[in-house]
Amino acid sequence: MNNKITSEGKGIATGLAGGLLWGLDTVLVGVILAMSPLSGAVALAPLVSTFLHDFFSSIWMLIYTAFHKNLKNFIKSWPKRSGRFVTIAALFGGPIGMTGYMLSIRYIGASNTAIISAMYPAVGAFFGYLFLKERMSKRGFLGLAIAMGATMILGFTSPEAPQNIVLGILFALLCVFGWGMEAVITAYGMKNDLLPDLALQIRQLVSALVYGIFIIPIIGGYPLVLEIIQSPAIIVIALTALAGTSSYLCYYRSIDSIGAIKAMGLNISYSAWAIFIGIFFGNGISFKEVILAVLIIAGSILTTDNPKEFLQIFILKPKKSTEI
Repeated sequence: MNNKITSEGKGIATGLAGGLLWGLDTVLVGVILAMSPLSGAVALAPLVSTFLHDFFSSIWMLIYTAFHKNLKNFIKSWPKRSGRFVTIAALFGGPIGMTGYMLSIRYIGASNTAIISAMYPAVGAFFGYLFLKERMSKRGFLGLAIAMGATMILGFTSPEAPQNIVLGILFALLCVFGWGMEAVITAYGMKNDLLPDLALQIRQLVSALVYGIFIIPIIGGYPLVLEIIQSPAIIVIALTALAGTSSYLCYYRSIDSIGAIKAMGLNISYSAWAIFIGIFFGNGISFKEVILAVLIIAGSILTTDNPKEFLQIFILKPKKSTEI
């Protein structure tokens, strides 16, 4: 009897787990932004909280890397070609993608931003085919379309009045491009000899450094950083960063295992998980949101081309033994 779970099955499961954990991260970020002193700094709070999130995430990863005795490998791998590619991917995902996302929310609201940012797997799929020669089946594209479409419709459930439509859309498109390119470049960087865990260590450290050295000083955010450090919000941010780090760890392992396109298709399920997780934080939920959330998760699983591999994680069917 052989109950072995395939590599693809594990990649699918970790990809979906990454989406679930990012849904938790998303809900917790909402809690953080409502806390003092961030609640009183509408303009600076999104970028400052992102900086602190990635800063603590890099600390969590350093602890994780040290625990697994990989610090020497991390130091050796960063200057290598694969490490340089992941560094570029980090710039696309953090300072470019996340900054675009946060600024888009500021100008057109969270719901409108969610509608546009949901397109990032499509951009990633295009560049993944172009540079990595990754392909998806018709069923995979159908699943991606269902997940993206349901996410966009979900954004319409809470319409917000935009402050600046042009700027908001431009920043949202910057986010789409950044997130899509991050997955593709990271997949290319890990293609040869770089472990997903070390790639994530590079990603979070680069993002935190760029925010800390360039973005936060430019927007004059350090006075707010000092206020946050002296408040209870800093504990919540550190714990949220732990959830985010776990999410990214699953996401990067999924990219390494099943490819960038499928991993992005699974990762987009975070918007659905955020709805269900929000219930535990006192958020209401409508029947329409439940239906859309289920469609997003189902579509995400379909993008993998082989949902049976995912089900195998939970229902292991013994294979017939050939031994006599």
